[in-house]
Amino acid sequence: MNKTPLTVKGAKTLTDELDVLKNIKRPQITEAIADARAHGDLKENAEYHAAREEQGMAEARIRDIESKLGSAQVIDVSTLNANGKVVFGCTVELENIETEEIIVYTIVGEDEADIKNNLISYASPFAKALIGKEEGDVAEVRAPSGVTEYEVLEVRYE
Repeated sequence: MNKTPLTVKGAKTLTDELDVLKNIKRPQITEAIADARAHGDLKENAEYHAAREEQGMAEARIRDIESKLGSAQVIDVSTLNANGKVVFGCTVELENIETEEIIVYTIVGEDEADIKNNLISYASPFAKALIGKEEGDVAEVRAPSGVTEYEVLEVRYE
């Protein structure tokens, strides 16, 4: 089985969500199903059907998270000695050479990626262009709009 890289923070987020689903959400849904059953005829009982649907979605999410955590390779970037290179889990400050705009991204696992929070997947073309670069290097990022060059200003292992 292939191991999927995950940051320590990403693994904690998934573990916390799993804990809530198993210990809070699951009992609430079970109680809602029992209450709905008490109302009689299940064929026309919308509360019962809604609770069963919610149960199905919660159980699917539990299986999904357990699978992700089971195949995860949790990487603590703060313990890596990457010698200033851009690697999985690091935070990198970049300057768009053309516009001089400064951006900061953290390279994370696919399930953690969230562009709104500047978290980019290691599998994205952007991250692939950055991995292996060092401070002062220029990375060429190919996009549908063309090639954009970014200078690596700083690499942090937080």
